[in-house]
Amino acid sequence: MSTPLLSVRGVTAYYGNIIALKGVDIDVGEGEIVALIGANGAGKSTLMMTIFGNPRARDGTIQFDGIDITRLPTHEIARLAIAQSPEGRRIFPRMTIFENLQMGAALADHARFRDDLDRVFAIFPRLKDRLHQRGGTLSGGEQQMLAIARALMTRPRLLLLDEPSLGLAPLVAKQIFEVIAELNRNEGLSVFLVEQNAYHALRLAHRGYVLVNGAITMAGTGAELLVSPKVRAAYLEGGARRTASTATPFPSPQTGGETSTVQ
Repeated sequence: MSTPLLSVRGVTAYYGNIIALKGVDIDVGEGEIVALIGANGAGKSTLMMTIFGNPRARDGTIQFDGIDITRLPTHEIARLAIAQSPEGRRIFPRMTIFENLQMGAALADHARFRDDLDRVFAIFPRLKDRLHQRGGTLSGGEQQMLAIARALMTRPRLLLLDEPSLGLAPLVAKQIFEVIAELNRNEGLSVFLVEQNAYHALRLAHRGYVLVNGAITMAGTGAELLVSPKVRAAYLEGGARRTASTATPFPSPQTGGETSTVQ
C-alpha cells in the first residue's frame, strides 16, 4: 500500500484506569473500504471515537493525510475532511431532516449547499420526501440514512461508519451496505467501517481487521478473513452462514495494493 490516508500506530486509550485499546495499528488507504469486526465490548467504537479525539489516545499516533491529528481537538479534526456517522445514529430528533443536514454542512462550503443537498437526495430519495419531518419521527432505517447523509454534507474524503446496520431489518441493512459500496465505487470515498455483522462487512471491505479485547488479532483482505477458520468459528457460524446462503450479493470492491496475511 502507498502512504495510507488514515494511519493508526500503537494507539492506547483508557476509560479511567481501564485500558480499552492496547497498541492498535490500522491503515485505511485512499479509496479503500476497511472493516473492523469484533464482539461487543471489544473496543471497536472506542477506536472510532479515539480517531476523532474523544477519548484522547494515551499513547501512539493517529495521522490523516500525513497530518498528525493525535492531539487535535475534535472540531479541528472535523475540518480535515473526516466525517463520522456514529453508533446509534445520534441525529437531532427535534430538528427536521433539512435542519439536520444544515448541521452537517456547518463546516462545508456554503456555496455548495444546494448541490450537496441534491447529492444526498439522489443517494437517499426518501429523505427528500420527508424534508420537513422531525428526525425523531423517522423509522430506524430512515434515521440511519439521515445520519450518513448528514456526514456526507461535509464532502469528506474519509467516512467513519459505526455500526450502520445496528437495529435495522435485514433488507434495510442491505440497502445501507449497497449505498456504502456505491459511494466507494462511484466517488472513491474512503470508508472505515465498524460493524458487528461480520459477514456483510467483510464482503463489502477491501481489507479487514479483527479486534479482541482492545487488541488487533488478525488482519487480511475481506475475502481472506471470510474464509479464515478462526473468523468463521468466532463470527460467521450459525445465523451469518444461513444469511450467506440467501443474501442477494451487493457489488464487491476490487482488492488493490498490499494486504496483510491472515494469521
